[in-house]
Amino acid sequence: MKNRLLSLAALLAAAACAARTPDYGQAATIRIWDNASAPHSNGLAADAEGERSPYRIWDATSAELYLFPADTAKATGQAVVICPGGAYAFLSMDQEGYQAAQWFAANGITAAVLKYRMPNGRREVPFEDAVQAVRILAGLEAGATGFTADQVGIVGFSAGGHLAALVSTTGPTRPAFTILFYPVITGERGQCHEGSFDNLLGAGRSAAQTDSLSVEKRVSPDTPPTLVLAADDDTVVPTANSTRYYDALKACGVPASLHIYPSGGHGWGLNRDFPYRDQWQQAVLDWLRRLP
Repeated sequence: MKNRLLSLAALLAAAACAARTPDYGQAATIRIWDNASAPHSNGLAADAEGERSPYRIWDATSAELYLFPADTAKATGQAVVICPGGAYAFLSMDQEGYQAAQWFAANGITAAVLKYRMPNGRREVPFEDAVQAVRILAGLEAGATGFTADQVGIVGFSAGGHLAALVSTTGPTRPAFTILFYPVITGERGQCHEGSFDNLLGAGRSAAQTDSLSVEKRVSPDTPPTLVLAADDDTVVPTANSTRYYDALKACGVPASLHIYPSGGHGWGLNRDFPYRDQWQQAVLDWLRRLP
């Protein structure tokens, strides 16, 4: 009887874990680690993780990859890790997550949406999640058999763009290429998205700490080829974030392309109402085809 009760408890625990796995239409889900098993913890309690709406994940305490395989008829041999935005406070898992992944996959590029842990003032936490995600998709770590690729890039939106740029400039394993949508880049007052840096470093962050994570200052000749896309009328993350990163890339001889659209504001992602949706999609595909 005791063994039966233990078996039932195990089944209920497994069902509870399965119920917490969001269904975005992914073919598979890889649990990377949580605060107990990762190199560093964000200090948040596991029961704090939740959703305030179906596609806004707050207070993430575990890192997961949601995998969308490339359309085999169009497969390019490329794959991307997608880092949604959310000011390092939450994750925008719809138009900056699974919708983006579906679009890449439909165009022959395997996509993995990364649910990364919120930093809660601990800068290393999302960084190590993103580096590990790149390693998994590149087949350097176990877990993604059947989904890996030789050329693995990273895609980031807003604060996810800061994370993608940080991995691209300082990661121990660098992606093969980088695509940034309206990214948070600089910590300079007047151009900085203060909320993202407050969440990443803590509200009491020093000027030196902020400067150390201004990623335009981390660019080197080893930074991978990069495509940056933004809108000129973005009042949330000033477009200077994009232009500064582009200028830093060019100063180091890194192949780069910059597209600034006349309007659209911030956070347009896969929004069908964005007036330049067709243009940015064609620009991304053209740029990816030209990669060596």
